[in-house]
Amino acid sequence: MPLLYHRPMSNARLEQFKQMAAEFPDAPMAHFSLGKAYLELRQYAEAAQALEAAVRLDPQYAAAMVSLGDAYTGAGQTQKAREVLTRARDTALAQSHASLAEEIDERLSGLE
Repeated sequence: MPLLYHRPMSNARLEQFKQMAAEFPDAPMAHFSLGKAYLELRQYAEAAQALEAAVRLDPQYAAAMVSLGDAYTGAGQTQKAREVLTRARDTALAQSHASLAEEIDERLSGLE
């Protein structure tokens, strides 16, 4: 999507996600939401940290693994991205999410 049409996330919204993750430290969705917010801002290290927490809390959270792979890719950590995306693909297939597995395959094929 061209940047012209991209509406950046407000700092207030990011702060809401930070607060949600702090208030609900055991909720994978809170950390996932925070990680996605950081991804949108291209703050890959922060995104990875939040998404790692989401995956640690719910090791079967395929969407969080995919976003974590995106964070690692953005941070230039290709090997880590490949590892987590491969695990995400296996998880997606085990959960009968074929379309997510295909999306993950596209990401994997794009890694150098």
